[in-house]
Amino acid sequence: MTGERIEIPAGDAQIGSDHDYPEERPAHRRRVEGFWMDVGPVTVAEFARFVDYTGYVTTAERQPDPGRYPGADPDLLVPGSLVFSPPPAPVPLDDVRRWWSYVPDASWRSPGGPGTSAEPDHPVVHVSFHDATAYAEWVDGALPSEEQWEHAARAGGASHYAWGGVLEPGGVRLANTWHGHFPWEDTDSDGYRRTSPVGAYPPNPWGLYDMIGNVWEWTRSVATPSHDAAVAGRVTSCCSPGGAGPVSKVIKGGSHLCSPDYCRRYRPAARQFEEVESSTSHLGFRCIGGVVDGC
Repeated sequence: MTGERIEIPAGDAQIGSDHDYPEERPAHRRRVEGFWMDVGPVTVAEFARFVDYTGYVTTAERQPDPGRYPGADPDLLVPGSLVFSPPPAPVPLDDVRRWWSYVPDASWRSPGGPGTSAEPDHPVVHVSFHDATAYAEWVDGALPSEEQWEHAARAGGASHYAWGGVLEPGGVRLANTWHGHFPWEDTDSDGYRRTSPVGAYPPNPWGLYDMIGNVWEWTRSVATPSHDAAVAGRVTSCCSPGGAGPVSKVIKGGSHLCSPDYCRRYRPAARQFEEVESSTSHLGFRCIGGVVDGC
């Protein structure tokens, strides 16, 4: 599976939803030309080969630019990234800072911070849009547009999920999502408390793994408050820890933190926004090749 791409056929793709979050509206059809897509998100092992060959240093491993944080204590401007840190008991769900922390020296190598290590077959995380783009260019690819990603996730159909209309048909778990009371109680019996190995769950009908859950995935599309605003280039706030900024991109697919009682974004239509220099412990990417149409 590592490095494998499959052909995604052209089609009039179902994009968005009229029944879920406001930023997903309106549901509409859009023509998507054929292209090739990675069967799964880029793994730690694949990203490590890129770093070993090029010497690339990710955004999370660099010293933050003081100019982007006026008034900040210089002693706090250290390399690091945002890590999910579950509270020990229930908390109000109105402030993501209750379960997200900026952890010094957290990176793709040490996803939980110093003393932790990344599993080679898990999706790489703590990668910014710039990091993902650099890798994609190295493999002669690109990041998908939102429309390309959603077309592939739905396997050319209009299903609510990547496989049909029911989240867990017959009680079978088909994606790495949150089970229990978010953000403090994780009762997932599959044993994956954070990311899972790529391919741990069944693929969608087109053979793509982890199109829902596990990690959010970068696209190259500019963030907009709804599909109606796709030309305006405006952004809106969201529950993602990075939030929407002046240069934000759409991320797709949800993650292992999506849950029925908080963030029901484990669907192809779901979309969130992330500032291009942001990195988190639940955000990765996959690449495409072939046709790369406009964003």
